[in-house]
Amino acid sequence: MKNIALSKTNSIDNNLSIVVIGKKSEPLDLVFLSEAEKNYLKQKEEAGSSFIVINQYIRLVIVARIDTSKAVFEQLEEARGMGNRAQAELIEGKYNQALIYHLFDEKETLLALAEGFLLGAYRFSKYFTKESAKEQSVEQLFVYSQCVREKELTELSNIVDAVYVARDMVNEPVSELNAEKLAQTIEEHCTSAGCKVEILDKAKIEALKMGGLLAVNKGSIDPPSFTIVEWKPDNAVNTQPIVLVGKGIVYDTGGLSLKPTGDSMDYMKSDMSGAAIVAGVMKAAAANKLPLYLVALAPATDNRPSGNAYAPGDVVTISNGTTVEVLNSDAEGRMILADALVFAKKYNPQLVIDLATLTGAASVAIGPYALVAMGTASEEVKRRLNESAFRVFERMVEFPLWAEYGELIKSDIADLKNVGGKYAGAITAGKFLEHFTDYPWMHFDIAGVAFNKSKDSYRVKGGTGFGLRLLYDFLKKEAAK
Repeated sequence: MKNIALSKTNSIDNNLSIVVIGKKSEPLDLVFLSEAEKNYLKQKEEAGSSFIVINQYIRLVIVARIDTSKAVFEQLEEARGMGNRAQAELIEGKYNQALIYHLFDEKETLLALAEGFLLGAYRFSKYFTKESAKEQSVEQLFVYSQCVREKELTELSNIVDAVYVARDMVNEPVSELNAEKLAQTIEEHCTSAGCKVEILDKAKIEALKMGGLLAVNKGSIDPPSFTIVEWKPDNAVNTQPIVLVGKGIVYDTGGLSLKPTGDSMDYMKSDMSGAAIVAGVMKAAAANKLPLYLVALAPATDNRPSGNAYAPGDVVTISNGTTVEVLNSDAEGRMILADALVFAKKYNPQLVIDLATLTGAASVAIGPYALVAMGTASEEVKRRLNESAFRVFERMVEFPLWAEYGELIKSDIADLKNVGGKYAGAITAGKFLEHFTDYPWMHFDIAGVAFNKSKDSYRVKGGTGFGLRLLYDFLKKEAAK
C-alpha cells in the first residue's frame, strides 16, 4: 500500500481531526474544546488516562500525554504506541486526514508519534477482491510544530516507505515472489532511489562456485539469484564500505529434513526477511542521501524436498573452499549466507552486518521482543548499535561466540558441519558464519521478530521490517561521525 503523505503546516484547519501531543505533567488548555469537553478531558486525566479521544462528530480530537519522567527511549516508544492508537481510531471513524498538534519544544517525541502513526497504518490488502475487506487508511497527515523541519518529515516518510516495501516483500507469497522476482523487486525499489544494482544469475553463481547457495537450490525448479546493491555517493565519508547481507530464502520447507510441526511451514514465505530488510535500508539510505558508502548482498532461493535436493550426509564446498557436512537440510540459511560473507571480502569492508531468520533457538531464547546479536565488531561499534536499537525500540541482545561453541560444529569428515546439536543453536549457527569472515562482523538473528502472527502495535501483523530502522539510525550516526 502507499505510504500516508506527511507534511508540515502553519495553520490549523478546524475541519481536520487533531492529535494533540503534550507533556503529562503540564496543564492543558485547548481553545478548540468546549467547556464540557474540557471537563471530560480533566476527568479522564485525573483518572489516569494519558490517551483520550473526544468525538466532535465532524472530527476527532485525540489527546496524547507523554510521561517525561521516563527514560528517553521509553518516552519515544510510548509516543509511537500512541501514534498507532491514533491512526486506528481515525481509520475506524473513516477520517482520511489528520493533524498532529505539538505543544512542547521536543521534536524527537513528535517524530516518534508520527512514526508510530505511519507504521501502524500499514495494510497488506493486495489480494482482497472486495473493497469492503480493505481497511481504509488516512491519506494525509499534517504536522503543526515550531521545532520540526520539513526535511525531517521527508526523512521519516522515506524511512517508513522503506519499511512498507520490506513488509510487502515479506508478506508476498512465494508463488508471486520466487528468487528471481525477489531480485527484480529489490532492483526496482533500490534503483528508483538512486542505487546501483547488479543481479547474478545461476550461471554467474556457478562461475563463482557458490556451493552453499547452489546446494540449497538443488531441490527447486526455480533458479537462484544473488543481488548486489551499491550506494556510493560522491560525498561518502568512508572509503571502505559497510556491507549488509540479507538471507533470501523465499520459502523454506526444510528440504529433505522436512519441518515437522503443524504450523511450522505456514509462515515460511517470511524466511527472506533479511533480504527484504537490507534492501529497505539501502532504499532509505539512498532516498535520504546518506553520505555513506554502502553495499547490500542478497543470496536467494527456495528450499524444497525434490528428488534432486541436497541431503543430510552430503558434503558441500563453499566458495572459499571450506567443506561443510550437511546434517540437516533445514539449516540452509547459513549455507547461502556463507557464500555471501565470502563474497563480501572483495569490498575490504569496514564492517559487515548480516540479518537472517536463522534459528528457532533465537526465537525461543528471546521471544518476540528483541533480535539476537553476536559478532566480532569492536565493543564501540556494538555500543553504538545497541544505542540505536534502544532508540528505535528494535532492541538487541548479544550472545557470546566463545571458542568452545566452535567445537560443536566440527565434522568427522569435513571442515565443518552445518548444525551443532541441541545446545546453543543460535550461537552455533553464528559460530558457523564466523568461520567465513575475516573482517569486523555482526550477525543479527531476527527469527523471533521478523513476522508477527498477531498484531503488535505499530509493528502490525505479518512482516514487521524489524531491524531496518535500527540499521538506518546506526548508519545515519556513522555518517555524521
